[in-house]
Amino acid sequence: PRSAMDHQPKFFENLSGTGKAIGVLTSGGDAQGMNAAVRAVVRMGIYVKAKVYFVYEGYQGMVDGGDNIVEVSWESVSSILQVGGTVIGSARCKSFRTREGRLQAAYNLVQRGITNLCVIGGDGSLTGANLFREEWSGLLEELAQKGKIDEEAVKKYAYLNIVGMVGSIDNDFCGTDMTIGTDSALHRIIEVVDAIMTTAQSHQRTFVLEVMGRHCGYLALVSALACGADWVFIPEYPPEEGWEDSMCVKLSENRARKKRLNIIIVAEGAIDCHNKPITSEKVKDLVVQRLGFDTRVTILGHVQRGGTPSAFDRILASRMGVEAVLALLEATPATPACVVSLSGNQAVRLPLMECVQMTQEVQKAMDEGRFVEAVRLRGRSFENNLNTYKLLSHKKPDAELPKTNFNVAVLNVGAPAAGMNAAVRAAVRVGITEGHKMFAVIDGFEGFARGKIKEISWGDVGGWTGQGGSILGTKRTLPAKYLEKIADQMRTNCINALMVIGGFEAYLGLLELSAAREKYDEFCVPMVMVPATVSNNVPGSDFSIGADTALNTITDTCDRIKQSASGTKRRVFIIETMGGYCGYLANMGALAAGADAAYIFEEQFDIRELQANVEHLTEKMKTSIQRGLVLRNENCNENYTTDFIYQLYSEEGKGVFDCRKNVLGHMQQGGAPSPFDRNFGTKISAKGMQWISKKLKETYRKGKVFANTDDSVCLLGMRRRNLVFQPVAELKTETDFVHRIPKEQWWLKLRPLMKILAKYKTSYDVSDSGQLEHVAMHSPKEAETGAI
Repeated sequence: PRSAMDHQPKFFENLSGTGKAIGVLTSGGDAQGMNAAVRAVVRMGIYVKAKVYFVYEGYQGMVDGGDNIVEVSWESVSSILQVGGTVIGSARCKSFRTREGRLQAAYNLVQRGITNLCVIGGDGSLTGANLFREEWSGLLEELAQKGKIDEEAVKKYAYLNIVGMVGSIDNDFCGTDMTIGTDSALHRIIEVVDAIMTTAQSHQRTFVLEVMGRHCGYLALVSALACGADWVFIPEYPPEEGWEDSMCVKLSENRARKKRLNIIIVAEGAIDCHNKPITSEKVKDLVVQRLGFDTRVTILGHVQRGGTPSAFDRILASRMGVEAVLALLEATPATPACVVSLSGNQAVRLPLMECVQMTQEVQKAMDEGRFVEAVRLRGRSFENNLNTYKLLSHKKPDAELPKTNFNVAVLNVGAPAAGMNAAVRAAVRVGITEGHKMFAVIDGFEGFARGKIKEISWGDVGGWTGQGGSILGTKRTLPAKYLEKIADQMRTNCINALMVIGGFEAYLGLLELSAAREKYDEFCVPMVMVPATVSNNVPGSDFSIGADTALNTITDTCDRIKQSASGTKRRVFIIETMGGYCGYLANMGALAAGADAAYIFEEQFDIRELQANVEHLTEKMKTSIQRGLVLRNENCNENYTTDFIYQLYSEEGKGVFDCRKNVLGHMQQGGAPSPFDRNFGTKISAKGMQWISKKLKETYRKGKVFANTDDSVCLLGMRRRNLVFQPVAELKTETDFVHRIPKEQWWLKLRPLMKILAKYKTSYDVSDSGQLEHVAMHSPKEAETGAI
C-alpha cells in the first residue's frame, strides 16, 4: 500500500466531465451483467456532468448513425440492472472491419462531439476499438479533405479515448480474474447439473454435459470443480494418451463404490493431445461401448448466456462501469487504451493491447501443443482451479498414498452457511491424499466434548459440494466451558491438528483454545480456521463462505419485490437483511438490487438522514420510476427499527407513496451454495489442509506433535489479491469484539458507489484507482501462493 505521505487522497468530486461526451456500446456475444455496466457508465457519466450516448447494436449502430446514437438520461437505464443480455443490442459488424466503415463511424461520432468510448465486449470488440483509436486522427484528416468536417473540428476532437470492459461468459481474457457474465453462466450450469443429478441418481445414469467455451475451458473446469464431476475435458489441458482406458476405469470404480451416477463435463472446444476434437457424442459412445452404462448427452448451449445476472456479476459490472468513467475522465493522448478489471478483489486498469496479446498467446500455445504454457498464460487463478480439481477428483490407490500417522479433525462452528460442505469435502480429500487419517466432528465444539467424532473416508464426502447447510451439524457453542472434555477427546482420538470451518464463533473458539494451551498440552497442535458465515464479519478475510449465496438470495427476492412495487406504482419497500452488526449483506445487496438506500451500523445515521431519504424518494416518485427499495441491516440501530422506519416513511410519504416491509430472515442461510461459494470453499479449504500438513512436519519432534507458538493457530483469509494465513492472536487488534466485526472493512469503500447510482450527492475517495498496471506473467511458483 502507498503511504499517506505520497500524495493527498484523490476525490472524484474534483474530476469534472463538463464538456465531455461519452458513447457506450456493447459488442460481440452478449453476457449477463452487460446492462449493469451500461447503467453504471450512464449514471456515473451524468453524475460528473458529462453527456452520455447509447450506441445501439454495437459497431453496426456506430457505422449506421442516425437513431442508433442517442443521448440518454438518468431514467433511461432504470430497471435494466436485473435484465440479462444487453438492452442496447449487439451485432456482429462486417463494415466496421473496413476503413470505409470506420470513416463513417468517426463522422457520426464527431457530429455529436463524442470522443470518449466505453466498449463492453470480448477481445475482438476491444481490438477493433483500439485500431479505431490509432486511426482516429487520420480518419478526421480524411473527413476534412472530403469537406465533411471543418479544420476546427479536426483540432477540437483530435483524440479518441477508449476504455474497455470485458463482457464474455467464457472468461477467456487474460489480465482479468473474472469477466462480466462468467459467474452468471456458472449459475446456469450449476442449476442444470444439480437438476440432472437427481434424475441420474434415480436411474443410475451417466450424463455427459457439454458447456460453452470454444477456446477456453474455464466454464467447464470451474463447473466440474463446483459439482465434483468425475471427468472434465478442456482445450488447455488435453488428457494423456490412453485417456479412454483411465476414464473408463475411473467410472467403473466409482460405480463399484456405490456411486449411482457419473457426470462428465466437456467444453465445446475440448481436444486431445494431437489437437483432435473430443466431442460429447464421442465420449458417450465410448462409455456405452466399453462399460454399457446408460448414458445421456445434454448440450447446454445458449441457456448459459441467458437469465438474470448473478449478484456477483451485477456488483462486478457496477464497479467496473464507475471505474471506466473515472479512467475516461483521466485519460490523456499519452495513456494507452485500457481495460478496467478485477484482480482478486482489487479494481485495476491494464493496457488493452497487452491483455489482447496475452490472450492470443494462449491460443497460439494451444495450437502448437504447448499445453503447460497455455495453462500458465491463463493466469494463476485458472492454474489453481486445475490443480485443485486434479487433487480432489481422483483418489490414488491406498498402496500409493503416503502414511503420516497423523490424525486431523474437521468441524463446523457457528450458524450454517452454504458452502461449508464443499469445504469439508476438500479438507477430507486433501488430508487423505497427504496421508493423514481424517476425523469428522459432529455438532461443533459441543459435539466434540460429547465424543461425537468418527473417522471419515474419501467416499463419505462424495456429492457434498452441492449440498446447502452443514451436513456435519454446527453449533454456536464456544469451547471455553468444555475445555477439559475436548482435551480428553483430543487425547483419546490422538488428534494432531484441527481444521475449523465457521464464522465469528470459530474465530473466538480458536482464541480460547490457544489461550488454554498453557493448561492443556492437547491443544498444542496446529489449528487453522476457514471463514464460513453469511454475515462476512470475520476479521482477516475480505470474503467468507456462504456470503455470496446469501447475497444472491437477497438479490433475487429484491428483484421480485421491485416487480411487485412497479406494478402497484408509488410504493416503497423496506427490507431487513441479516448480518448481525455487519452491514456487508445490506450494502452489497443494495448495490446488486439497485436500492435507493441501505442503513448499516458501520455508518451512523440520524433522523435528518432518514428525512433526506424520504425527500429523495418523494422527488423520485415525480419521475417515471415510481417505486423505491430500502435495505436495512438487522442491527443497524437499536431505536430506528425496521418498524420505526416503516412507520416514519408511511407517515412522511402520505399522499405520495405507500410503504410495505419485508424481513428476509433465515432464508438467507439456506439454499444450494452458489458457484462462488462452492469454489471458494473448495479452494480455501484445500489450501488450509496443505498448511496443516506443512505445520505437522515442522512441529513433529521425538514422536509427538508439539506446537505452541502463535503462528500455529491461523485464520486463512482472502485479502485483496491473495490468500493469507494470519495468526489469530495478531487479528485481535483488528477486531471489534463487542459488535463482532472487523474494525476496518474493505467494502465500505464501495458505499459511495451505491449512493452515486441512486443519485445521492456523496464524496468518493478514488485514490486507489487510476494506476495503470502491466499484465504480469506469473512464475509457476506463484500459483501455489495466494490466488483464488
